[in-house]
Amino acid sequence: MTALKHLEEPAARVSTLGLNGSNSIWLLDDDASMLRALGRLLTSAGFSVEKFNHPAAFLSRLEQARCKVAVLDVWMPFMDGLEVQALLNQNSPDTQIIFISGRYDPSVRQTALDAGAFAFLAKPFEDEVLVKLIQEALQAKQYS
Repeated sequence: MTALKHLEEPAARVSTLGLNGSNSIWLLDDDASMLRALGRLLTSAGFSVEKFNHPAAFLSRLEQARCKVAVLDVWMPFMDGLEVQALLNQNSPDTQIIFISGRYDPSVRQTALDAGAFAFLAKPFEDEVLVKLIQEALQAKQYS
């Protein structure tokens, strides 16, 4: 993926709980505490989770594995969630995307949804809402 060359910081995957990537939910957020909290929540809900703190690591993982559902933060340094969404739409069109954002902006929400995002949540949100959305996203498309 040549679009990653402009990123300035080295890519880092925080942890992998679903080693084969085939059934995992991928989380991308530059906030380490949010990644930990979401990882614990989704693991306790029975999901296999991969966590990433940098867009480059997240996108490079697509070269080895498939992502069914991606939970993306909107506002991150180096590349925002909408840019990640555009690359996912290109390179992994079956991936369902759920956005989370600490800054609610109706125009950003609409842009994300118009580009095919499954859902958009403003922080803080109820844990159960995210879990339910992920379950629905997994059922929305059939995967082989």
